[in-house]
Amino acid sequence: MANKSKYIQIYTTVAKESDAEKIAGILLNKKLSACTQIVGPITSEYQWKGKTKKTKEWLCITKTEQGHYSEVEKTIKNAHPYELPEIIAMPISKGSRRQDEVQRDRAHSHLRHLRQGHR
Repeated sequence: MANKSKYIQIYTTVAKESDAEKIAGILLNKKLSACTQIVGPITSEYQWKGKTKKTKEWLCITKTEQGHYSEVEKTIKNAHPYELPEIIAMPISKGSRRQDEVQRDRAHSHLRHLRQGHR
């Protein structure tokens, strides 16, 4: 059965809180997200260029409409300091009614913004 979720959460991590705040601000200013939560610092352990790494990072969790994914991904990549940023999207399968209204209002605001020629 296909997932028909209209909304998604997009995750990315950065090394500095200021980078997380920059990404969140850009997404809000471009009206691509209703909210970005910044969590951290967190510890990440991973393989990079043949070596095991352990670093402190800041996690950005962005809420948006599924149809905005490509534009959000492009925006994050353009603002992201990492050579190869991790950008992962997950569907929001359930949420409170009020959150759905906030997401819908943000999406309508984004469409008006685009129609007025802003990008």
